[in-house]
Amino acid sequence: MIIKRVITSCKTLLAVMSLLSATSVLACLDSVVLVHGNTADPDSWQNTYNLLRSQGYAKEDIFRPDWGSKTCASCNNHSGSEETPVKTAISAALSQSCTGKIDVIGHSMGATLAAQQIEKLGVAAYVDTFVGVAGAFRGLWSCGVYPMNFWSSTCGSAGLSVSSPFLDGLYGVPLGDKVYSIKSYSDQIICATGVCTVGGYHSSRIWSEDATFTYTLGHFELQTDTAAKQLELIR
Repeated sequence: MIIKRVITSCKTLLAVMSLLSATSVLACLDSVVLVHGNTADPDSWQNTYNLLRSQGYAKEDIFRPDWGSKTCASCNNHSGSEETPVKTAISAALSQSCTGKIDVIGHSMGATLAAQQIEKLGVAAYVDTFVGVAGAFRGLWSCGVYPMNFWSSTCGSAGLSVSSPFLDGLYGVPLGDKVYSIKSYSDQIICATGVCTVGGYHSSRIWSEDATFTYTLGHFELQTDTAAKQLELIR
């Protein structure tokens, strides 16, 4: 009788340990970095943040760096103080991730800023999924063509003018194991001049991407109203 009880207790213990182990595996998710756009703030990701939380991501798994001026859109670029919060967030996410990998989602100028920091840190091999939402990876016609660009930091050599040194230097760099873009031909920022394409490609498309998804949404709605797609892509 005692032996039977011991065997039963061992089986129960093993079952509990197995269940706990399975739960631990399910709870182990990539840390996620959400990089907002020009003059926006971390709260612009609230829809995505809430969805991630509802799907098992802990607050500590989600990083939302706050970068750039909130009052001067033309003052922000991809050089200097704008870089530091994004670099810090990516580094912190990597150091904390229980999988050893991270997912990065960037909106608008935050997408190109995130891509730059992945390249500068040399961590593309540790990015499971990169999602660019309404990014200007090929430049903005509203900024002009470098060096005959509209004069501002955002449109300058470290900005988003077509063929700027920054964009030319970023083009082709690896960004992660899987790369996706989310875009719209109704995007009032990317398509401000009425032309969304650069060199025959929508400016939000990313080199060597695995897939691109098109919506009939505005620039800011692409961030807020595609949260479900963003989650689908990183899972």
